[in-house]
Amino acid sequence: MVVVSVRSWVANEGGKHFVLMLWLGANIWLFMKTFLLYSTGKQYHYLYKMLGLGLCISRASASVLNLNCSLVLLPMCRSLLTFVRGTHTVSSRKTRRLLDKSKTFHVACGVAICIFSVVHVSAHLVNVVNFSMSYSDDFPALNLARYRGEVRPMYSHIYMLFPGVTGVLLVLILFLMFTSSSYCVRVSNYEIFWYTHNLFIVFYIILMVHMVGGALKYQTNLEAHPPGCLRANQSSTEQHGEELGQNEDEERRCREEAHFQPHCPQTWLWVSGPLCLYCAERLYRYIRSSNPVTIVTVIRHPCDVIELRMLKKNFKARPGQYIVLNCPGVSSFENHPFTLTTCPTEIKATFGVHLRVVGDWTERFTQLLLPESRLDMEILPMVQQRRYPNLYVDGPFGSPSEEVFNYDVSLCVAGGIGVTPFACVLHALLDGWTGFRLQRLYFVWVCRELQSFYWFAELLCAVHHKLWQENRPDYFNLKLYVSQPDSLQCMSEERYRPLTSRLLVGRPKWKLLFDEIAKTNKHKKVGVFCCGPKGISSTLHRLCNSARSSGTTFEFNKESFS
Repeated sequence: MVVVSVRSWVANEGGKHFVLMLWLGANIWLFMKTFLLYSTGKQYHYLYKMLGLGLCISRASASVLNLNCSLVLLPMCRSLLTFVRGTHTVSSRKTRRLLDKSKTFHVACGVAICIFSVVHVSAHLVNVVNFSMSYSDDFPALNLARYRGEVRPMYSHIYMLFPGVTGVLLVLILFLMFTSSSYCVRVSNYEIFWYTHNLFIVFYIILMVHMVGGALKYQTNLEAHPPGCLRANQSSTEQHGEELGQNEDEERRCREEAHFQPHCPQTWLWVSGPLCLYCAERLYRYIRSSNPVTIVTVIRHPCDVIELRMLKKNFKARPGQYIVLNCPGVSSFENHPFTLTTCPTEIKATFGVHLRVVGDWTERFTQLLLPESRLDMEILPMVQQRRYPNLYVDGPFGSPSEEVFNYDVSLCVAGGIGVTPFACVLHALLDGWTGFRLQRLYFVWVCRELQSFYWFAELLCAVHHKLWQENRPDYFNLKLYVSQPDSLQCMSEERYRPLTSRLLVGRPKWKLLFDEIAKTNKHKKVGVFCCGPKGISSTLHRLCNSARSSGTTFEFNKESFS
């Protein structure tokens, strides 16, 4: 049983839970403020008497929807987040780690939109019934029903009104976006997720005009007609069931009939700012990625992995960042993120990615890159030279792996192809990058098959030899694990000898590894970076929050592409 440390929990969970509480507090405050406004506000006195709680809940949920529809766009402004992350004078490490949760915040806002949409629609369905049952003969302008007791015909009448039509469309679009965002859909058919999520443009356009011609009206002449005043041919006896003087009747008598009018649409006030910011960012990204890159080399690696080397004018990136690829030959509208495995330097201007051939897009993309007759699997990389398809690159964008160099001690854990963010870190060490804090790097790579280690075998050996020549053998601590013993063979090549002695069979003993690192680095903050299966990341996350007598704090960072 792992005992949770308060200090470690605050380091790993405190920031995001604080932001979560602020967000929940803002939603609750806005809901209650709007609820009380419609239940006690004088301008809504007669409407509230007619509709009751349905009015308050429908409008309060609408306010919460406005808030979250504006916030949900901000985490998707990737270039803005990358800029903030890269400006260390503006953002601290804690702030940058909070930016890593941008996707989680986006999902939370999306879930809130779905939940309060259900509440909003349900409240309006109750309002339709109340419009019929509480038909007002005194204030016909408030009525939506044509007569008392009209329910079923009224539903069809509602759907013919502009708010009804737009409401149905909004619910339909939201349903498609929400269901296609599930993990199973994204894994089995990413195209469905991509196309339905881009319906957000239509969603926001409809949302901003949804209230045009609304059925809910407020009173405009409160001074001439205070709520509860006596109308013509009405006495205080009728109003209160008690005798009042004639003078008092005159004082409380309405000077004119109540006037009502619907609200003007206000959603645009909430969403126009974030929407314009997001559109401006998308325009900037479109201009930046409008010119195709030059594909320099395509290399076929074992286990269905393709290495892509590219060249682009004025392209700059930092280790740990990722790019988004678009190949019109496969799909003009699909964009897929891939971590950079090599960054451009002063010596070489090329940059590269490694992608695993899994799914329709990568399969079609690989067929365009490599002739089908040359797709046989080889242990050693095979270089192909041919005419390549047009390829557009958007980015680079920030990711948690950028923080590897900002700790004195870092632990990088990779599962399979999840090694790609850390390959760029190793290239930076090999290329002699300077100006970072990192004093010791622990690197753990877990693969099912031995052949997978050949993707970066030469890089690992080169880093090992470089540090030995610089008399820094303790700087880089490497462990390789083959999880399936049946696939174990010997890396017999002489140049891979440094890896053979660090190759272990089975799965890592994570607790023993953490205890060993804690004992070696007492009273230090160790950055833990994970890119791999959920099982590994969950185990590491739990261990990072556990208590230790050494005083070492492990800060958990997990790769998550937006």
